[in-house]
Amino acid sequence: MTEHDKEDSVVGSVMEKISEKIYGHNSTSDVDSDHGKSKSDSDSLKSRIYHLFGREKPVHEVFGGGKPADIFLWRNKKMSAGVLGGATTIWVLFELLEYHVLTLVCHILILALVILFLWSNASTFINKSPPRIPEVHIPEEPVLQIAASLRIEINRAFAVLRDIASGRDLKKFLAVIAGLSVLSIVGSCCNFLTLFYIALVLLLTVPVFYEKYEDQVDAFAKKAMIEIKKQYAVFDAKVLSKIPRGILKGKKKD
Repeated sequence: MTEHDKEDSVVGSVMEKISEKIYGHNSTSDVDSDHGKSKSDSDSLKSRIYHLFGREKPVHEVFGGGKPADIFLWRNKKMSAGVLGGATTIWVLFELLEYHVLTLVCHILILALVILFLWSNASTFINKSPPRIPEVHIPEEPVLQIAASLRIEINRAFAVLRDIASGRDLKKFLAVIAGLSVLSIVGSCCNFLTLFYIALVLLLTVPVFYEKYEDQVDAFAKKAMIEIKKQYAVFDAKVLSKIPRGILKGKKKD
Protein backbone atom coordinates (compact mmCIF):
# COMPACT_ATOMS: atom_id res chain seq x y z
CA MET A 1 0.00 0.00 0.00
CA THR A 2 1.35 3.42 -0.89
CA GLU A 3 1.67 6.35 1.49
CA HIS A 4 -1.15 8.18 -0.32
CA ASP A 5 -3.52 5.29 0.23
CA LYS A 6 -2.55 5.15 3.94
CA GLU A 7 -3.28 8.85 4.33
CA ASP A 8 -6.71 8.43 2.63
CA SER A 9 -7.61 5.53 4.94
CA VAL A 10 -6.57 7.49 8.05
CA VAL A 11 -8.58 10.53 6.91
CA GLY A 12 -11.60 8.31 6.16
CA SER A 13 -11.47 6.65 9.58
CA VAL A 14 -11.20 10.03 11.31
CA MET A 15 -14.22 11.35 9.37
CA GLU A 16 -16.21 8.25 10.27
CA LYS A 17 -15.46 8.77 13.97
CA ILE A 18 -16.46 12.43 13.78
CA SER A 19 -19.71 11.63 11.99
CA GLU A 20 -20.53 8.92 14.56
CA LYS A 21 -19.98 11.39 17.40
CA ILE A 22 -22.10 14.05 15.71
CA TYR A 23 -24.99 11.79 14.76
CA GLY A 24 -24.81 9.87 18.00
CA HIS A 25 -24.94 13.12 19.96
CA ASN A 26 -27.86 14.32 17.85
CA SER A 27 -29.76 11.06 18.35
CA THR A 28 -29.22 11.13 22.11
CA SER A 29 -30.19 14.79 22.23
CA ASP A 30 -33.32 13.96 20.19
CA VAL A 31 -34.18 11.18 22.64
CA ASP A 32 -33.61 13.53 25.57
CA SER A 33 -35.73 16.21 23.95
CA ASP A 34 -38.49 13.70 23.22
CA HIS A 35 -38.29 12.47 26.82
CA GLY A 36 -38.42 16.07 28.06
CA LYS A 37 -41.44 16.79 25.88
CA SER A 38 -43.25 13.68 27.09
CA LYS A 39 -42.43 14.57 30.69
CA SER A 40 -43.66 18.14 30.24
CA ASP A 41 -46.80 16.82 28.53
CA SER A 42 -47.45 14.44 31.42
CA ASP A 43 -46.86 17.23 33.94
CA SER A 44 -49.25 19.52 32.09
CA LEU A 45 -51.80 16.70 31.92
CA LYS A 46 -51.49 16.15 35.67
CA SER A 47 -51.92 19.87 36.27
CA ARG A 48 -55.14 19.85 34.22
CA ILE A 49 -56.66 17.01 36.29
CA TYR A 50 -59.37 18.35 38.58
CA HIS A 51 -58.95 17.75 42.31
CA LEU A 52 -61.50 18.42 45.01
CA PHE A 53 -61.20 21.99 46.46
CA GLY A 54 -58.38 22.64 43.97
CA ARG A 55 -55.76 20.85 46.03
CA GLU A 56 -52.30 20.25 44.54
CA LYS A 57 -50.82 18.04 47.27
CA PRO A 58 -51.61 14.49 48.38
CA VAL A 59 -54.25 14.06 51.06
CA HIS A 60 -51.63 13.11 53.66
CA GLU A 61 -49.74 16.37 53.09
CA VAL A 62 -52.96 18.39 53.19
CA PHE A 63 -53.45 17.23 56.79
CA GLY A 64 -49.91 18.24 57.73
CA GLY A 65 -48.08 14.99 56.99
CA GLY A 66 -47.45 14.21 60.68
CA LYS A 67 -49.15 12.21 63.40
CA PRO A 68 -52.54 13.92 62.98
CA ALA A 69 -52.54 12.95 59.30
CA ASP A 70 -51.64 9.36 60.23
CA ILE A 71 -54.57 9.30 62.66
CA PHE A 72 -57.11 10.80 60.25
CA LEU A 73 -56.04 8.50 57.38
CA TRP A 74 -55.72 5.39 59.58
CA ARG A 75 -52.02 4.93 58.88
CA ASN A 76 -51.62 4.26 62.61
CA LYS A 77 -54.63 2.03 63.15
CA LYS A 78 -54.14 1.56 66.90
CA MET A 79 -54.00 5.31 67.51
CA SER A 80 -56.97 5.99 65.22
CA ALA A 81 -59.06 3.28 66.89
CA GLY A 82 -58.06 4.62 70.31
CA VAL A 83 -59.13 8.17 69.42
CA LEU A 84 -62.45 6.96 68.00
CA GLY A 85 -63.07 4.65 70.96
CA GLY A 86 -62.23 7.36 73.50
CA ALA A 87 -64.47 9.90 71.80
CA THR A 88 -67.29 7.36 71.61
CA THR A 89 -66.92 6.56 75.33
CA ILE A 90 -67.04 10.23 76.29
CA TRP A 91 -70.07 10.82 74.08
CA VAL A 92 -71.91 7.81 75.54
CA LEU A 93 -71.14 8.89 79.12
CA PHE A 94 -72.20 12.51 78.71
CA GLU A 95 -75.00 12.15 76.17
CA LEU A 96 -76.67 8.77 76.52
CA LEU A 97 -76.03 8.23 80.23
CA GLU A 98 -76.31 11.98 80.96
CA TYR A 99 -73.21 12.02 83.12
CA HIS A 100 -71.85 15.45 84.12
CA VAL A 101 -68.25 16.50 83.58
CA LEU A 102 -67.66 17.80 87.11
CA THR A 103 -69.22 14.68 88.65
CA LEU A 104 -67.10 12.37 86.49
CA VAL A 105 -63.86 14.22 87.29
CA CYS A 106 -64.61 14.21 91.04
CA HIS A 107 -65.43 10.49 91.05
CA ILE A 108 -62.23 9.63 89.15
CA LEU A 109 -60.12 11.74 91.53
CA ILE A 110 -61.80 10.22 94.62
CA LEU A 111 -61.21 6.67 93.35
CA ALA A 112 -57.57 7.36 92.44
CA LEU A 113 -56.78 9.10 95.75
CA VAL A 114 -58.40 6.35 97.82
CA ILE A 115 -56.49 3.60 96.00
CA LEU A 116 -53.14 5.40 96.29
CA PHE A 117 -53.72 6.35 99.94
CA LEU A 118 -54.62 2.78 100.98
CA TRP A 119 -51.77 1.33 98.94
CA SER A 120 -49.23 3.70 100.52
CA ASN A 121 -50.36 2.87 104.07
CA ALA A 122 -50.82 -0.86 103.53
CA SER A 123 -47.41 -1.34 101.87
CA THR A 124 -45.71 -1.60 105.29
CA PHE A 125 -48.02 -4.44 106.39
CA ILE A 126 -47.90 -6.51 103.21
CA ASN A 127 -44.13 -6.03 102.71
CA LYS A 128 -44.44 -4.35 99.34
CA SER A 129 -42.94 -1.15 98.03
CA PRO A 130 -45.20 1.95 98.12
CA PRO A 131 -46.52 3.27 94.81
CA ARG A 132 -44.27 5.58 92.89
CA ILE A 133 -46.33 8.67 92.15
CA PRO A 134 -44.70 10.59 89.28
CA GLU A 135 -44.26 14.35 89.37
CA VAL A 136 -46.32 15.92 86.60
CA HIS A 137 -45.13 19.20 85.06
CA ILE A 138 -46.63 20.89 82.03
CA PRO A 139 -43.76 22.02 79.75
CA GLU A 140 -43.78 25.63 78.68
CA GLU A 141 -42.70 25.27 75.05
CA PRO A 142 -45.63 23.13 73.73
CA VAL A 143 -48.14 25.40 75.45
CA LEU A 144 -46.57 28.47 73.84
CA GLN A 145 -46.53 26.77 70.43
CA ILE A 146 -50.22 25.84 70.70
CA ALA A 147 -51.10 29.36 71.83
CA ALA A 148 -49.10 30.88 68.95
CA SER A 149 -50.73 28.63 66.35
CA LEU A 150 -54.19 29.40 67.75
CA ARG A 151 -53.43 33.13 67.63
CA ILE A 152 -52.40 32.86 63.96
CA GLU A 153 -55.53 30.91 63.01
CA ILE A 154 -57.83 33.28 64.93
CA ASN A 155 -56.25 36.33 63.28
CA ARG A 156 -56.61 34.65 59.89
CA ALA A 157 -60.30 33.97 60.58
CA PHE A 158 -60.82 37.62 61.59
CA ALA A 159 -59.11 38.76 58.37
CA VAL A 160 -61.36 36.50 56.28
CA LEU A 161 -64.47 37.78 58.07
CA ARG A 162 -63.36 41.39 57.55
CA ASP A 163 -62.74 40.73 53.85
CA ILE A 164 -66.20 39.17 53.48
CA ALA A 165 -67.93 41.96 55.38
CA SER A 166 -66.26 44.61 53.17
CA GLY A 167 -68.43 43.48 50.24
CA ARG A 168 -65.63 42.70 47.81
CA ASP A 169 -66.63 39.11 46.99
CA LEU A 170 -70.35 38.40 46.72
CA LYS A 171 -69.84 34.70 45.99
CA LYS A 172 -67.81 34.17 49.17
CA PHE A 173 -70.36 36.21 51.16
CA LEU A 174 -73.24 34.01 50.00
CA ALA A 175 -71.25 30.84 50.69
CA VAL A 176 -70.42 31.92 54.25
CA ILE A 177 -74.02 32.95 54.95
CA ALA A 178 -75.26 29.57 53.67
CA GLY A 179 -72.67 27.71 55.76
CA LEU A 180 -73.52 29.61 58.93
CA SER A 181 -77.24 29.00 58.33
CA VAL A 182 -76.68 25.26 57.99
CA LEU A 183 -74.46 25.27 61.08
CA SER A 184 -77.12 27.12 63.10
CA ILE A 185 -79.76 24.59 62.04
CA VAL A 186 -77.50 21.69 63.05
CA GLY A 187 -76.68 23.43 66.36
CA SER A 188 -80.36 23.79 67.19
CA CYS A 189 -80.84 20.03 66.73
CA CYS A 190 -77.92 18.88 68.90
CA ASN A 191 -75.57 20.29 71.52
CA PHE A 192 -71.88 21.12 71.23
CA LEU A 193 -70.59 17.72 72.39
CA THR A 194 -72.67 15.84 69.83
CA LEU A 195 -71.59 18.27 67.11
CA PHE A 196 -67.94 17.80 68.10
CA TYR A 197 -68.35 14.02 68.07
CA ILE A 198 -69.98 14.12 64.61
CA ALA A 199 -67.14 16.31 63.30
CA LEU A 200 -64.53 13.91 64.73
CA VAL A 201 -66.25 10.88 63.20
CA LEU A 202 -66.36 12.66 59.83
CA LEU A 203 -62.66 13.50 60.10
CA LEU A 204 -61.88 9.84 60.78
CA THR A 205 -64.01 8.48 57.94
CA VAL A 206 -64.33 10.98 55.06
CA PRO A 207 -60.58 11.60 54.37
CA VAL A 208 -59.69 7.90 54.29
CA PHE A 209 -62.71 7.22 52.05
CA TYR A 210 -61.65 10.05 49.72
CA GLU A 211 -58.06 8.82 49.59
CA LYS A 212 -59.25 5.31 48.67
CA TYR A 213 -61.71 6.45 45.96
CA GLU A 214 -59.94 9.66 44.94
CA ASP A 215 -60.41 9.38 41.16
CA GLN A 216 -64.13 8.62 41.33
CA VAL A 217 -64.82 11.39 43.85
CA ASP A 218 -62.82 13.95 41.83
CA ALA A 219 -64.71 13.07 38.65
CA PHE A 220 -68.05 13.42 40.42
CA ALA A 221 -66.95 16.68 42.07
CA LYS A 222 -65.89 18.08 38.69
CA LYS A 223 -69.34 17.41 37.23
CA ALA A 224 -71.02 18.87 40.31
CA MET A 225 -68.84 22.00 40.15
CA ILE A 226 -69.70 22.53 36.47
CA GLU A 227 -73.41 22.25 37.27
CA ILE A 228 -73.06 24.65 40.24
CA LYS A 229 -71.32 27.20 38.02
CA LYS A 230 -74.13 26.93 35.48
CA GLN A 231 -76.78 27.49 38.14
CA TYR A 232 -74.80 30.40 39.59
CA ALA A 233 -74.54 31.97 36.13
CA VAL A 234 -78.31 31.71 35.76
CA PHE A 235 -78.82 33.19 39.24
CA ASP A 236 -76.37 35.97 38.46
CA ALA A 237 -78.13 36.81 35.20
CA LYS A 238 -81.63 36.80 36.69
CA VAL A 239 -81.06 38.25 40.18
CA LEU A 240 -77.58 39.59 40.97
CA SER A 241 -77.13 41.53 37.73
CA LYS A 242 -80.36 43.43 38.40
CA ILE A 243 -79.11 44.83 41.72
CA PRO A 244 -78.36 48.56 41.14
CA ARG A 245 -74.74 48.59 42.30
CA GLY A 246 -73.75 51.49 40.06
CA ILE A 247 -76.22 53.86 41.76
CA LEU A 248 -74.83 53.01 45.17
CA LYS A 249 -71.24 53.49 43.99
CA GLY A 250 -72.19 56.86 42.43
CA LYS A 251 -73.73 58.03 45.69
CA LYS A 252 -70.60 57.02 47.59
CA LYS A 253 -68.40 58.96 45.17
CA ASP A 254 -70.61 62.05 45.45
